[in-house]
Amino acid sequence: MIASFNSIQAARAALASDSAPGTTVVELAQAALSRANANQGQNTYLWRDEAWTLSEAHRLAVTPRASKGALDKERPPLFGIPVSVKDCFDLAGSPTSCGTRFYRDLHGIANRDSWLVERLRDLGALITGKTHLHPLAYGITGENPEFGDCLQPGNASALTGGSSSGAAASVMEGSAMAAIGTDTGGSVRVPAALCGLAGYRASLGRGDWRGGAHLAESFDTFGWLFRNLEDGPLLGSTFGPTDSTGLKLPRKFAVISDEFLHDCEPEVISSLRQCQSELESIGLEAVPINLDWWDDSRDIFAPIQASEAARIHRGHYAEFETSILQRLEWGAGLSTQEIAALRQRHQAFRERMDALLHAHELLLMPAAPVTRLEAGADHSQTRARLLRYTTPASLAGLPAVTIPFMQRGRPAGGMQLIAAREDDARLLAIASLIGAARNSAG
Repeated sequence: MIASFNSIQAARAALASDSAPGTTVVELAQAALSRANANQGQNTYLWRDEAWTLSEAHRLAVTPRASKGALDKERPPLFGIPVSVKDCFDLAGSPTSCGTRFYRDLHGIANRDSWLVERLRDLGALITGKTHLHPLAYGITGENPEFGDCLQPGNASALTGGSSSGAAASVMEGSAMAAIGTDTGGSVRVPAALCGLAGYRASLGRGDWRGGAHLAESFDTFGWLFRNLEDGPLLGSTFGPTDSTGLKLPRKFAVISDEFLHDCEPEVISSLRQCQSELESIGLEAVPINLDWWDDSRDIFAPIQASEAARIHRGHYAEFETSILQRLEWGAGLSTQEIAALRQRHQAFRERMDALLHAHELLLMPAAPVTRLEAGADHSQTRARLLRYTTPASLAGLPAVTIPFMQRGRPAGGMQLIAAREDDARLLAIASLIGAARNSAG
């Protein structure tokens, strides 16, 4: 049933009308649950309770409806839509693992919903469970030594990417129509790109982290993974305003120059050129831009991230895998003077990014230089390679949309379209126009 809807808007219309007999909230929930944990490791979800989700569906099913026929405006915007939640947000009655058994057992069962879960339930979303993540959300591959690596449904030789790994898998397998992720250094953008999905990273500061586990407060943002770019504005409104009515949409965009793309796979560069053409076809003008001053972005980002993560997880470092333990110990060892100097560099970088977006409105570049991460391969150097593409937007707290590309049924690189902070509405509107053009072309 879920596969028959090409968008959340189509599912909402079917739920609100008699146009699709047999389509009810409960039946949609049953269809979603039947697809859960369909990847080889059966670990898309770290917590799920079918009985609880079905009880939520029955609760929604008795919500009064104002009328039949047209989309019911009195129902909340995500009414009945199956949504998964990354397992770093509290949901009352379930544990929150942050991708580790240690925190799952230490914190026990949450007695209150996080702000995010409260918000989703107020919007009418049907929560299907809490999804797999890289431990502590501190990684970009989706590997997890305790709960197993997250493999792509239908392609067991490829990792989903992370840290919002189960979020991506849940949309791929059809157990959710949209999935909550977080993005600190690329954790929405990279899985979206590797799995052929759309992704939205909100501006830094949107939403409320009450009941959510931070990795690094200076960079943590909310996000969504989903399929249809036209659904972006609706989903994005979860965290803040996304109505572009009355706004003048961007007319130009910067596109990253070839010099930066030296480590990109050919398919990724091909998708970048195609995305540039799509933006030009809806009336935007491209301006190539050299950004060699980005060379030290990871050198600014990584130690600040490590320092903040070390403070959050102080006293527990030995509970985590070696690579994460080493990063935490490194972060804890940075002096106050070193962090102060990094903060100054961070501010200067952020100001240059602000000026860039003020001049060019949007920036187009790959979300990752590769099309896949091989399962079981040595990815010890992968993080640094991917962060080169993601940390510039993270340092500046910018919103981004991942625009997916497929070739012969496989992901062919996702592009990130980046906007100025709090320009989420216009960004999502432009991405939605690309989605509309694609949908019209069939």
